[in-house]
Amino acid sequence: MSELRTRPGAPTPPADPPAAARGTAHHGRLRLVLTRFARHRMAMTSLAVFVLTVLFAFLGPLLWPWDHTVHREILPNQPPSWEHPFGTTNAGHDVLGQLMRGTQQTLRVALTVSVLATAFGAVWGAVAGYYQGWVDAVMMRAVDVLMVVPLLVAVAAIGGNVRGGTTWWAVALIIALFSWTTIARVVRGVVLSLREQEFVEAARAAGASDARIILRHLLPHAAGPVIVAATLLVALAILLEASMSFLGFGIQAPDISLGLMIDNARTAAFTRPWLFYPPGLFIVLICLTINFIGDGLRDALDPRQTMVRR
Repeated sequence: MSELRTRPGAPTPPADPPAAARGTAHHGRLRLVLTRFARHRMAMTSLAVFVLTVLFAFLGPLLWPWDHTVHREILPNQPPSWEHPFGTTNAGHDVLGQLMRGTQQTLRVALTVSVLATAFGAVWGAVAGYYQGWVDAVMMRAVDVLMVVPLLVAVAAIGGNVRGGTTWWAVALIIALFSWTTIARVVRGVVLSLREQEFVEAARAAGASDARIILRHLLPHAAGPVIVAATLLVALAILLEASMSFLGFGIQAPDISLGLMIDNARTAAFTRPWLFYPPGLFIVLICLTINFIGDGLRDALDPRQTMVRR
């Protein structure tokens, strides 16, 4: 037994687990998250519907003979038929082709807004919550100023005055500019509750920089609330883009979006319903599926969650 004791001056074994053990733990947690998400029936159903919607928007135009532009061969004001399942417009558009292109552009705007606003808002809120003091006061006062500005009025005003503001990329940037504040507040609250925890103190004692502590230790613990906020932001961006296009400040002809389709058919809701209701139903469908996916991801990422909704 005496031979098993550590001799004076002998090197001590490393305290940290080997890289293989850390990798195994990481894969084990990823497998647990995927298992939790797979058991959330509404989230899985919504994910399947969302994937089909994406395929419809991005692969459909490659297979369908009519695009979103005007075609002389198309008879105007035709009801749904085998050749044109969603009918035609009075200008000679195939509504199904418009619906594919409109869904594509709306998804581009919504996902771009979600990525940009989530990334910027999460970092902004984490920095404010970590440093506290005057840094937190200045940064959060800037958030307060942006939050009191009416969102739709601000993005519509900028979209109407910025050159090229009718392209989907410009519309996404304008919406993201005013949409990151809620995520910043959410992340700040999480970081304030975590910054004095033992794992943060251990990282400081190990010599980790502030940037590493924020990016590697604090932000991952805020993944659940951030994902939920990001999915809500996708729905918000879809509704804002539709509102901007409806008011004439968003994507405009010759391009098309779901909001612009609703605007073009607002007087035909009862006389030609095949023009008005399909884009509205697609907006509702995308918003619902994204929200259910976010709900499932929140439950899967929450370590305190013991039961999974079915």
